[in-house]
Amino acid sequence: MKVLNSKAILFTVSILAFSNSNLFAQDGTVTINEDPKIKELLALKKEINSNETDSERYKIQVYSGNRNGAQTAQKEFSEVYRSWHPTLQFEAPNFKVWAGNFRTRLEADRALKSIKKTFPSAFIFKPKKS
Repeated sequence: MKVLNSKAILFTVSILAFSNSNLFAQDGTVTINEDPKIKELLALKKEINSNETDSERYKIQVYSGNRNGAQTAQKEFSEVYRSWHPTLQFEAPNFKVWAGNFRTRLEADRALKSIKKTFPSAFIFKPKKS
């Protein structure tokens, strides 16, 4: 009987000891080592993109194919993504659904990441100057 009681007491004491050790939080610091050239590259990219004219904006193509498919894709896009108005374009022999009018490639890349969840074949392009 004494063996069982001493094991039970030892087990209870162990549980209490381990549970109390989690009550004290530890302080710490996180240091991020980043190459300073990354900031320079981002600044350069931003400067280059800001010098582009309106005719050099980016768009995302969501669909290319027949008229019914394009209309369906345009409707679905409008329901899912209210931020970017989709337009229906015709380039013989296909109908295309284009979305957005992004000033920078970075802005278009961010939108594409979200759009690809619903439209996996979507891609970024610059429309031809007319």
